[in-house]
Amino acid sequence: MMFTETSIHRQLSLGRILNPALRFARIGNVNLAYESLGPAAAPPVVLIHGLGQQLTGWPDSLAAALVQSGYRVIRFDNRDIGKSSRQNGKPHLAWLYLRAQFGLRSRAPYSLDDMAHDTASLIDQLGLGPVHLVGASMGGMIAQIVAARFPAAVRSLTSIMSSSGDPRLPKARADVLKRILNPPQDPSVEEETAYAVRTWELIASPGYPTARGVWIDRVKRDLERNAPAAHGSERQFAAILAAGSRVPLLGLIDKPTLVLHGAQDPLVPVAAGRSTARHIRGASFECIDGMGHDFPEALMPRISNRLVKHFLEADSASRAFPPSCEGTRSARSTGASSRSIIGEPA
Repeated sequence: MMFTETSIHRQLSLGRILNPALRFARIGNVNLAYESLGPAAAPPVVLIHGLGQQLTGWPDSLAAALVQSGYRVIRFDNRDIGKSSRQNGKPHLAWLYLRAQFGLRSRAPYSLDDMAHDTASLIDQLGLGPVHLVGASMGGMIAQIVAARFPAAVRSLTSIMSSSGDPRLPKARADVLKRILNPPQDPSVEEETAYAVRTWELIASPGYPTARGVWIDRVKRDLERNAPAAHGSERQFAAILAAGSRVPLLGLIDKPTLVLHGAQDPLVPVAAGRSTARHIRGASFECIDGMGHDFPEALMPRISNRLVKHFLEADSASRAFPPSCEGTRSARSTGASSRSIIGEPA
């Protein structure tokens, strides 16, 4: 099924996505809040969002299109954001950023590997695996780690507006980087709203502009859902800065991979997407002209259609070359514990 902007909005108006119940999964000491959309028996798609973004950052129109195409969609709040568990600590972002520019590793309250383990454990606990894994920005980094370290959990990988972590890559535009590294300290709701709206305006898609009123409404909704923020986004950013290069890890990924990136992304330059695809064997790279570092509604038909095409191609390849052992299939059908599906990291 091909989607257009009109068809997607029609799905929404028909109530195809209707405020599903928020659920929680206990992963070690972390509670992850998640939503499940679509039939439980449908092929699963897991969406991982980026820095400071909640599950609500994935457009309903995109989720609706995937459900209409026959998929079950899981979107969740990463640790330290939204309704998921909060951690502790207030990192010095400027110092961590400086160390990262020299290829030096730093300590952070938690790591991207911890967040990848969260994701793999969620897949396991819900009995989903293997899944079509889609990550945006920081979520793309997490998805890359999951695909490399927990290959049995992944059917296909899509990395959107993300990076390989190679320190030699171009950096964010100067004004954007300065803003991200210097968030307001203990702001009022009005100050935090103004900061977030202006940040979105700086990184948004120039070819597909979003009205300022839409940003204001979205930011207010997200701030209310995220309260109290308690420096969660800063700790997530610390995890990114402490992660180092994933280039060696990307060479381990053997799943069908699609890399999407905006040509005008001022936060994660398009060279980062090209680098990601270059280091994953057989990955497809697509640059979207006019796209920045957001998900504008006007692009949702194109992105949803491309994702569905990728999922179908991955499923077709999987059927053409069946696994030598049926462990994953039998584990899923019998509801076995995730250790037989995910196991230990590769």
